[in-house]
Amino acid sequence: MKINANKMALSVGIAFALAWIACSVMVWLMPSQMMAMTGSMVHADLSMMTWEMTTSGFLTGLVAWFVASGITTWMAGFLYNRLL
Repeated sequence: MKINANKMALSVGIAFALAWIACSVMVWLMPSQMMAMTGSMVHADLSMMTWEMTTSGFLTGLVAWFVASGITTWMAGFLYNRLL
């Protein structure tokens, strides 16, 4: 079965964009809890750090995650189809 790499890339890009939005909202609403969780996820003490949530940072991250995840997924779909 062939994969439509374009549709797969678009769907994963949208999914990552939605995850970025959800994560950004949680950072905005609960910054200290999210910093503690992030520190636990990377096995580091981030208690002395703070979040800096700017509109440009939010939009840059949104576009970057959408594009990076879409390109990576497209490549995986393309290679999968070539290996069939």
